[in-house]
Amino acid sequence: MDSSRRSGPHGRDPLPPVLDMTPDGEFRDPLPPSQRGWVDRALARLGGAALLVTLVTGGLLVVALAVLFVGLLLPVALGAGLIAFVSIWWRMRRLRASGGGRPVRFVVLRR
Repeated sequence: MDSSRRSGPHGRDPLPPVLDMTPDGEFRDPLPPSQRGWVDRALARLGGAALLVTLVTGGLLVVALAVLFVGLLLPVALGAGLIAFVSIWWRMRRLRASGGGRPVRFVVLRR
């Protein structure tokens, strides 16, 4: 068993023990924990910082793409709304000019 791992809270080990067994059925002795030098620690911290920068940059890229798509679709939506408004306004104007005395009512059907 690997005895170099720390135990969890209240003395309980959250992970099961690691049993290293040979194909013959014998157990291997655990390897001693390697002594990490200052270069290994520095590279681990640098790698963690690089991963954090990569995740933040990826998130900003996704947000920037979303803003770009909204910026591209907003004029299209405004143009379609303007065309719909002018179409309805023109039809109501023609209806009033032809003598349609009743007001136009819009009906919304719900299912």
